[in-house]
Amino acid sequence: MAQYELLLPKMGESVAEATVIKWVKQPGDSIDLDDTILEIATDKVDSEVPSPVAGKLVKQLFAADEVAQVGDVIAIIETEGRDDATTKATVAEKPIAEEKIETIPGIEQLPSENANVATDFSASERFYSPLVKSIAAQENISLAELDAIKGSGADGRLTKDDLLVYIADNNNGESISKTKTVVLTPPAPPISQIVENKVSSAPVVNKTSTTSVSGGDEIIEMDRMRKLIADHMVMSKTTSPHVTSFVEADVTNMVLWRNKVKNSFEKRENEKITFTPIFVEAVAKAIKDFPMINVSVNGTQIIKKRDINIGMAAALPSGNLIVPVIRNADQLNLVGLTKAVNDLAARARNSKLKPDETQGGTFTLTNVGSFGNVMGTPIINQPQVAILAVGAIKKKPAVLETEHGDVIAIRHMMFLSLSYDHRVVDGSLGGMFVRRVADYLESWDLNREI
Repeated sequence: MAQYELLLPKMGESVAEATVIKWVKQPGDSIDLDDTILEIATDKVDSEVPSPVAGKLVKQLFAADEVAQVGDVIAIIETEGRDDATTKATVAEKPIAEEKIETIPGIEQLPSENANVATDFSASERFYSPLVKSIAAQENISLAELDAIKGSGADGRLTKDDLLVYIADNNNGESISKTKTVVLTPPAPPISQIVENKVSSAPVVNKTSTTSVSGGDEIIEMDRMRKLIADHMVMSKTTSPHVTSFVEADVTNMVLWRNKVKNSFEKRENEKITFTPIFVEAVAKAIKDFPMINVSVNGTQIIKKRDINIGMAAALPSGNLIVPVIRNADQLNLVGLTKAVNDLAARARNSKLKPDETQGGTFTLTNVGSFGNVMGTPIINQPQVAILAVGAIKKKPAVLETEHGDVIAIRHMMFLSLSYDHRVVDGSLGGMFVRRVADYLESWDLNREI
């Protein structure tokens, strides 16, 4: 019999570790190819680890709630074979892309207030995750100081929470999330009306504890997902001064066009065409017209994004939202956008998204109209600087200018609302951008071929 070492797989360029949620298979259990062995959680999503081999689970090397690093051996599987040598699953390593910081005409490029000399972590025998290193660098914590902090992770490993508690204690109880933004490369995704997904074929179960108190009230402990949402929302509001601009758009031609083509499109492509890919296309075009809306902030540096990666908020069965990302949205035609939107939305609802598919967004679109709302003031999905909410499309009387004079007609109208970071996006840019999105929607060609 051969023994197979199951490694914690690579789950994304910025994901270095995962927490074991629970073991689906126990020692002695038989395993078929692609059977789920265990469930793990990262800062991005929860997911399952399938078995690449058939055999029998011999040993679990991490207990529930313990943290494993990418590439760690997490289980031993006994397989059929003559070779007694232990074999390993390989983990493909991908280089982490660095963001290019471009100079912006008319804006003096100053050194970041957080800039410091890189710490040589190789001088320590202790392991530190990329996130811990980034936070330490942001807070100017020396390696000697870091080594002295007691860790609660496996083998005394220093976790992110350990470091944040240490920083809070030294900041008179003020949490780091309320003092500054920790910007990673690539940036942490997206939570914004958003955030997390239970990537599992099993139904989503929110693990909450409830305690009854007098008067019939209950105290409900937040589950892991809700805590992440709460922290991210508070961090965004304390990081960015939010401003929201509104535009009302006449989308009658867009609605009539979709009604005309939706049946033939579905027969031809075996896909339903919704308004979402149309919104994404308009946003991508407007970003190309106003590229300074497609940026992030690092101290006093403005990072201008090369790619246009648009996140779209998708509802989960649990009631939470997650934001899968359509990469290089400006390079897709309307058919490609429709397929991408439908695929990501379906897999989000069925908890089948991969961690990488919620990362790297540069702008976010959220459809508050799907809940019957006509407008909203969404919270920016850090580290992005803007988020667009599209409201419900309503039939309303509107004044039309014709060659024979003004007339009142029934039109399909909707509100667009753009929340933006006033540190780097002024009212003129924010207002012109949302107006340009509306212009693209209003000028929709009724005879457009798809």
